[in-house]
Amino acid sequence: MTLLDVSGLCVRYGRIEALHDVGLQVREGEIATVLGANGAGKSTLLRTVLGAVRPDAGEITFAQQAITTLSIMQRVACGIVLVPEGRRIAISMTIEENLLLGAHRRSDRQVVRMEIDNLYDRFPNLAARRHGLAAGLSGGEQQMLAIGRAMLARPRLLMLDEPSLGLSPLFVQRLFDLIVEINRNGTTILLVEQNTAQALRVATCATVLELGRVVMSGDAATLTNHPYLQAAYLGHGQT
Repeated sequence: MTLLDVSGLCVRYGRIEALHDVGLQVREGEIATVLGANGAGKSTLLRTVLGAVRPDAGEITFAQQAITTLSIMQRVACGIVLVPEGRRIAISMTIEENLLLGAHRRSDRQVVRMEIDNLYDRFPNLAARRHGLAAGLSGGEQQMLAIGRAMLARPRLLMLDEPSLGLSPLFVQRLFDLIVEINRNGTTILLVEQNTAQALRVATCATVLELGRVVMSGDAATLTNHPYLQAAYLGHGQT
């Protein structure tokens, strides 16, 4: 079943056309990735799906419901959650407070407590400093905290914007392992990522944006072997 359906999406910032006639479909249960260089419109696409940016044209449907005019909070209530580029955790709050912030809409406090404890089991570094300020975490630990906070909102669609940016190779591998694990546990993922090889490794399908336009889309495994993608994004061959 198609969970997210974006069609004819156009977004302008003044005279700049950030997205032009963009279409995207994400099926329930898959990992979909959006690839492209800086300025391609990837972050704008995610922010528009979330409702932080209003499109000039186009339609967005989620779980067969039109959401183009809904507010951010209404879309979050539908099950759409974004972990933005740069993580944007509350660094003046503790790790525990950040996690509880992700669950602020939930009333099942006992289950929330269990999920937080499970998260601590998964990331002992967070557990050891649960009452310390999030500002003291490394970049990789902050990213894990940001994803953990998002998961406590019980997303049906988790959108990740450049999650590996600035992370060490060790944390990048741990991050993508976590993304696969989250997906296997039933969460659909829309991933924007400049680490093309890693993104294609975990994704089911891929969409390539250039200057706000879709130039390629399809099965991730097939696109991995496409000569253009090999040359332009994977560093193989010549453009």
